Amino acid sequence: MPHFPVNHPARPLYRAFAGLVGLYILIFGVWGVVQTWGEPLFDRGSDWVLGLRTNLAFSLASVVFGIVLLIGASRRSNLGHYMNLTAGVVFMVTGVAMMSVLQTDANFLNFSMSTVVVSMIFGLLLLATGLYDKVGPPEQAETERHQRSHLITRPR
Repeated sequence: MPHFPVNHPARPLYRAFAGLVGLYILIFGVWGVVQTWGEPLFDRGSDWVLGLRTNLAFSLASVVFGIVLLIGASRRSNLGHYMNLTAGVVFMVTGVAMMSVLQTDANFLNFSMSTVVVSMIFGLLLLATGLYDKVGPPEQAETERHQRSHLITRPR
């Protein structure tokens, strides 16, 4: 079973990071929708918003993801923990997938290399946030801290 710290002291800071990422993505998406409205959904034009290339499909997806991340960052339950872990993986996989088709017609989200880099950075940040954002009862957190400070070596 993976080890996720429960009630980590830096949890509010990590939630703030996830919220800022969500806010950036939401602003990027809304601005992108306004700029690309009326163009084909998967257009491969030269529309740039906040330093990233976009099209209408990518902008609409960004609006949805931004809202989801803001909802996750605003919750004080494990919902944000799971949402951030999932979003981190999605951003990392999307970044690698779109990098592999960057100069082809399969680049349906109109990514540029800067968009790939930002996607990877956001993915890593959301993964880190998800790793330290788990919530549990105080007893569980205390038991876990005690186990971490008194590691028992097991014979092999």
